[in-house]
Amino acid sequence: MTNTAFLTPAEYFPLESGRFYTEDVTVFLFGGTEESERKVAFFLPPYWEEAEFDAEETIKAVKIRSFFGTPGHRDYLGALLGLGIERDRIGDIFIFDDLAYVFCLSTVCEMILHELDKVGRISVKTEQVSLAQVPPPVRKVKKLSFTVKSLRLDAVTGDLFGMSRTSAAELIRLGAVTLNYSVCEKTDAAIKEGDVLSVRGKGKGRIVQVGGRSRKDRLFVEAEIYL
Repeated sequence: MTNTAFLTPAEYFPLESGRFYTEDVTVFLFGGTEESERKVAFFLPPYWEEAEFDAEETIKAVKIRSFFGTPGHRDYLGALLGLGIERDRIGDIFIFDDLAYVFCLSTVCEMILHELDKVGRISVKTEQVSLAQVPPPVRKVKKLSFTVKSLRLDAVTGDLFGMSRTSAAELIRLGAVTLNYSVCEKTDAAIKEGDVLSVRGKGKGRIVQVGGRSRKDRLFVEAEIYL
C-alpha cells in the first residue's frame, strides 16, 4: 500500500476516472470524513478490500480549543503553516465557534500537538481525537430548480449562476469557468448529475439531479449553490 499527501479536488478528480492506474490497483480516496474536500489517495493491492483498510494509521485528527476568541479558517491555516508544516500535510479544517478540528498526516500530528499553542494572538489547546469523534461540518447551500433545453455547460452555467447563456458562454471562453475543478473552455461540454461548476467571482455549485422533461421539452435540473 502507498498513498499521497492531501490532494485538492482538482488533483484527485482525475483519479476517479481510472485513467492513471491498472485494474490491479484499488484506489481509495479519503480525507478523514465522508464530507472532507481535501483527500488522500490510497493505492491498495488487489487482494485488499477497502473494509480491511484502516485510514486512521495515516490520517489523524486534532481538536483545537480556542480561548477568548474565535479564529477563522485562514487564522488556523496560517498558524499551522507557521510551524513549518507543508500545506499538503494538512487536510480540511472544520470550525465550530471556539472549537476546530484539523485533519493531518500522521507525520505532522505530534508537531501540532506539542507546538501549536497560539493561533494569531489567541491561546489554544490541542488534543488528538479519533476520526469518528469529528462532527460533520455545517455546509450552507442554496437549492435551485430550473429547466434547460440541453445539458450544455453554457446553458447550465447561465441558469445556475443567474446570467444569460451568452454571458456564460463568454466567461467559459475566457477560462473563468471550471467543470469538476478543471478549467473548461468548451461551451457545449456535457453536464451530468454530480458535476461541480464554478465561475470566477460568482461562486461554486453542484448539479444534484437531472430528470424529467417539461411540456416544452426542457430538462428539469435540481442544483445547489455553496454559500
